[in-house]
Amino acid sequence: MELKRARGRFGLQSLRIPPPAVLSLLYLGSVIVGGLLLWLPVSTQEPISLFTALFISTSAVTVTGLSTVDIGTTFSFFGEAVIMVLIQLGGLGLMTFAVLVLSAMGIPIGMPQRLILREDLNQTALNNLTVLVRIIFSVALLCEAVGLLALAWVWVPQFGWAQGLWYAAFHSVSAFNNAGFALFPGSLSLYVDDPVVNIVIPALFILGGLGFIVVGDIYQKRHWSRLTLHSKLMLVGTAGLIVWGFVTFATLEWTNPGTLGGLPTTGAKLWASWFQAVTPRTAGFNTINTAAMHDSTTLMTMMLMLVGGGSTSTAGGIKVTTLIVLVLATGAFFRRTTTLHVFGRSLKMEEIMKVMALTTVSMLLVALGLFAVSISHDGNFLDLMFEVTSAFGTVGLSRGATGQLDTFGLTLIMIMMFIGRVGPLTIGFFLATRSVPRVRYPAGQIYLG
Repeated sequence: MELKRARGRFGLQSLRIPPPAVLSLLYLGSVIVGGLLLWLPVSTQEPISLFTALFISTSAVTVTGLSTVDIGTTFSFFGEAVIMVLIQLGGLGLMTFAVLVLSAMGIPIGMPQRLILREDLNQTALNNLTVLVRIIFSVALLCEAVGLLALAWVWVPQFGWAQGLWYAAFHSVSAFNNAGFALFPGSLSLYVDDPVVNIVIPALFILGGLGFIVVGDIYQKRHWSRLTLHSKLMLVGTAGLIVWGFVTFATLEWTNPGTLGGLPTTGAKLWASWFQAVTPRTAGFNTINTAAMHDSTTLMTMMLMLVGGGSTSTAGGIKVTTLIVLVLATGAFFRRTTTLHVFGRSLKMEEIMKVMALTTVSMLLVALGLFAVSISHDGNFLDLMFEVTSAFGTVGLSRGATGQLDTFGLTLIMIMMFIGRVGPLTIGFFLATRSVPRVRYPAGQIYLG
């Protein structure tokens, strides 16, 4: 009803374009403009095809990090700057930037813009959206500035002031937005045992992945008992996934000569285990050879990639709160309880249905994407599955399959990246739309299990 009134008042009824479709077109337009800019001779040190430029642009706008070329050696300073801007636009949201510019110019934010912004920020209400935009930018700029200063401590002495500061700025933006783009060959493998890099980079993408609402809630409340239910679930879920990932990765890979087993010290192994435990949560950086991981570790990493980060964050995936609600609902089923309780609050059946729908659609999309990619490529099945999952989760980790795919396969990966970034927003729109059935039928029974 709210959407219909807004359309009628602002003349959108004749257009019949829902906010998620407008948002998708905005992201698509950014991909095309970014691709054209990256295709320019001034953007590259060596010529690339338009298709390659569009692939990199798609990966940047969707904050994924998959690439068919080495970013640091292929692109010039201008090209790297374009990629960084695309990452920032895609990570914080296109409408977020638009609202900030309109507010700075004193132009009031109308209902159509608020509807699109609501989809971009994955919100259900229209109130306080401009306040949320200010929180997002304040948190992002503060975190990226602190990250820049910390990383400059490592790279300025090594590369000099100009290049060192640029590396620090680029990787700070890439990390906070969970993009995973790095300017070094092999991502961050050269700094596998560097304490500063192993603390600052994960801190940035963990903060970005928690979500701006959670970070703002922590800053305002500063006490566990006063935090919202969403913040509590995100903090507990994130901590649990990090611990589980760290212990599992270290246990499985400790003696693998291709990953942890090839590192010289126990400290380096622990740093690498920590980094690889948190990076699958849509960050995309790596400090070890991902292709050399055991199959069991690869599957564990894929699980983390599917989960992703938090709602209203720079991360992708089905989200941590979705996983928690699924686990709670499963436990309630076996306990024969009809309501879910957590941290002194109850969850509605409507929320459980949304979670189930989002998870089901996500799993179907990953399965269909894997099937489509395998049609034109008969490589290692686990590598293909890893690649598709990484694209859908907007992670950016790769086992090397991206460079082996043909144009059709790469196009499908681009589609998966786009769906992984914009798709959940569209799904959320339809889940938020209610319809009252005109006819009610008598209850029936089916047999399950």
